[in-house]
Amino acid sequence: MRLHQLRIIGFGPFADPVTIDFDALSDAGLFLLSGPTGAGKCSILDAVCFALYGDVPGDRSAAKRLRSDHAGDDVVPRVELEATLSGRRFRIDRSPAWTRPKKRGTGTTLEQARVVISERRSADDGSDVWHPLSTRLDETGHLVTRLVGMTLPQFCQVAMLPQGRFQAFLRARSEERHALLQQVFQTGRFDRTERWLRDRRVELRRTAEQHQAAVADLVSRVSEVGGVQAPADWPTDPTSLGRWMDELSTTAVAASVAQAIEVEAASAAEVAASEASAAGIELAGLRATHAAARRAWATLEAAAPDHESRRRTVAQAHRAVAVRPLHDLAVEARREVRELDQQGRAAREQLAELLGRTTLDDQEIAEHQRVATRTLTDIARIRPLRRQAVDLERQLGRLARSQQETAAQLQRVETRAAEIPDLLLSVEPALTAARESVTLAADLAADLEVLRSRTRAARSAESLTTQLVTAEQAMGAATQARLLARETLVAIRERRLDGMAAEIALKLAVGASCPVCGSADHPSPASPAPGAPDEVAEREARREVDDLEVVVEAHSQQVRGLEAQRATALAESGDSVEHLLVEEEDTLARLERARSQAATLDAHTARADALHAERLDLTREREQLATALTRLDTESAVLRARIESLSDQAAEVVPVGADLDALTALHQQVEVLAQQCSAVAADLARARATATSTQEAADALAAASGFDSSAWAAAAWLAEADIAALQHQIDRHEREVARVRDLLTDEALLSSAAVDAPDLEALAQAHHRTREAAALARQTDMALRDRGRRLHGLAAEMADALAVWGPVRADLDLVAELASLVEGKHPDNRMQMRLSAYVLSHRLGQVVEAANLRLSTMSDQRYSLVHTGQRGAGETRGGLSLLVRDDWTGDTRDPATLSGGETFVVSLALALGLADVITEEAGGTDLDTLFVDEGFGSLDSETLEDVMDTLDTLRDGGRVVGVVSHVPELQTRIPTQLRVHRGRHGSRTSLSLG
Repeated sequence: MRLHQLRIIGFGPFADPVTIDFDALSDAGLFLLSGPTGAGKCSILDAVCFALYGDVPGDRSAAKRLRSDHAGDDVVPRVELEATLSGRRFRIDRSPAWTRPKKRGTGTTLEQARVVISERRSADDGSDVWHPLSTRLDETGHLVTRLVGMTLPQFCQVAMLPQGRFQAFLRARSEERHALLQQVFQTGRFDRTERWLRDRRVELRRTAEQHQAAVADLVSRVSEVGGVQAPADWPTDPTSLGRWMDELSTTAVAASVAQAIEVEAASAAEVAASEASAAGIELAGLRATHAAARRAWATLEAAAPDHESRRRTVAQAHRAVAVRPLHDLAVEARREVRELDQQGRAAREQLAELLGRTTLDDQEIAEHQRVATRTLTDIARIRPLRRQAVDLERQLGRLARSQQETAAQLQRVETRAAEIPDLLLSVEPALTAARESVTLAADLAADLEVLRSRTRAARSAESLTTQLVTAEQAMGAATQARLLARETLVAIRERRLDGMAAEIALKLAVGASCPVCGSADHPSPASPAPGAPDEVAEREARREVDDLEVVVEAHSQQVRGLEAQRATALAESGDSVEHLLVEEEDTLARLERARSQAATLDAHTARADALHAERLDLTREREQLATALTRLDTESAVLRARIESLSDQAAEVVPVGADLDALTALHQQVEVLAQQCSAVAADLARARATATSTQEAADALAAASGFDSSAWAAAAWLAEADIAALQHQIDRHEREVARVRDLLTDEALLSSAAVDAPDLEALAQAHHRTREAAALARQTDMALRDRGRRLHGLAAEMADALAVWGPVRADLDLVAELASLVEGKHPDNRMQMRLSAYVLSHRLGQVVEAANLRLSTMSDQRYSLVHTGQRGAGETRGGLSLLVRDDWTGDTRDPATLSGGETFVVSLALALGLADVITEEAGGTDLDTLFVDEGFGSLDSETLEDVMDTLDTLRDGGRVVGVVSHVPELQTRIPTQLRVHRGRHGSRTSLSLG
């Protein structure tokens, strides 16, 4: 993996866009990421992690505050990274979730995280284009993890070496190292294996206990059914329960067979006693039947008169059936005559009371009905006239109110029309002043723009003056440096000339001639003095002088350019900044006053136009109100004339002020009661005639049926249910006579009466004794059979329960041994170490082995790490302890005894070793960009030199190493630098390539 370019917007402390060119930093191979504390060095590393994995390492991920607090409300936080992953060029554009103000209304809304990953590919025309691959967070995460070959924790441990964490890791307890190594190497599956085995052991033990409880319940039930105790050792040897069940089944079968023989003998004795008892009961029954028949015949002879009376009553009731309906009609007609007579008298009394009379005959009633009908007709004709008069009076009232309102509106309009001329005179001065202010504001705005242009020129002249002074100082410094370089060059030349003999002597070869004297012998060649310069030193001094010549010329050109720009700016400004600012402020104040007064032009114009329009509207409204008032007077006079005409017409029929409703109600009651009296009188005459004719017909039919009158026939009539009941008694008496006569003549009953009565009690007692003996034998047989069936069923259940319990016991034994083994508690686990600790111990050993390769160089062959499986003091988890061996003394000691610089060196070696192991585990993933975090300030110069040599080895194969530090010595040792600058409005970056 190689980083090419990183662009950050509104992320972390970077409010404004920041672009970091890693390709430019890659040319040096080693670069320094420096800046003050809190400037944002770690935020650049966070941006790289967020672009790749959508998350940041460490505690900053839990804070969920990735967006810059310095950014504007509309700035979208964004990180864009170009990197080569697995040999392919990708661009990843990510934005975290952030809260922005709502576009409509108040409040905020949540913007979800987004990502776009694109790959650079060649188009058909040969150009490179970015081809989008995915916009889904999960797909991009899987793709990046596969291309990088590492998860986020692994990447942070390999590509970004956090020294502070490894110092803590170096001095941590075994439990703390276990947590960190488990996260880095992702060995949680071994912890899950241990936990699964523990949970499986608990689950199997709980299941086995449930199966044992079920078997124990069956054992208790079998003991209860069989009446014997189970073997005491069955919990440890469940196979003994099978033998015990077989013995119980054999015993139950033998007892059931013996009892079956006893049941057959008792059943035979019961049958014989039952037959003897039945014969005695039969004979006693025949004798009792004959005696009962004789008693029943005597009873029937005594009831014979009642039987004949019931027969006569039924015959009369049958004859009265034809007379009863006609008799009922006559009774109903007489009742109707009585009711109509009562209704007629009540109606006459009500009508007389209403008219104030004591009595009324039929003619008076008819006359009162005709008068009431005629009066109701007159009232119906007068009522609409009265309603019409009331409506007209309401209209007249409304017209009067309209007249008053119209007159008031006319007065208001005339008053307002008189005020309009004075208002127009008051608006005119302000309108004129506003029009003049519009022209003045335009002139002042043009003057203000000219003043601002001159002010900018004056400020530019001041800035150019400052830059000119700085440039002149720089040119002077460059000139002085050039002079010193020239003097140095002259001195080097002089010293070289002084030692030229020694320089020539160094070039002499054995047997070659001297270029000065020509001799081939060199008896005493000159030797160079200590520190004498050579040709290379002179050439370097000459190159430095040439470079300074170029620098001086560049500064000279810069000074001439600044002088020209300053002269132009001074000519354009024409005055100092202070005077121009005062003039600009005065012009701006006058412009604001003119604009403020000009802003009232529209309002004053609108006010004048509104007053003119209002005057026209008031004139039209006054004319309309005068016309409406004249029309209302005319309509009022017409309504008064119509009301007087209607009042005269109503007075001709009823008195003025009479209550029409009360009068109408009185005559309606009179009319109704008179009609009722007439109708009831007619109905009464018809009912009396009907009652007389119906009674005569009923008496004639009763005489024809053998009765003296219809009343006698009605008295003899019976309901059908009563006739049926009497007929049932008659039939039952006749059937009982026939039955008793048959019994008294039966031969079997006559013969049974001639013999002695049997002893039924003795026969019953004998039958009861044999029946109880047979029932007891059957009950015992059923109990034995039931016990056999229950034992058979319980034996099947016991076999099933044991069959289910067996595999669970076997699994429990196996899982318990495995769980004890992986927990370090089994005798076969000689190291007494848990599985996860054993795996991490092996991983830690690989890390220590790789770290010692680095530590040997950085500590000058003094220190090396030692991995031990022993537990430290107070530790509950072993296998992850670390010690430091001092190869100079041969002693081994705790890492806590190291000094600050030694701790940094050892932890750096440990971090590099862990990075090597993780890289190898990830399939040899190439990491061409690597970052090393803080800690260099605790090193002395010699150790720092060794550490820098080790970091130089990391650059092998084109790898780029970034050192994150603010140590001043590193800024002189590493010329290529990426600096982060802190500011009140956010951080920014700058790039120095040395």
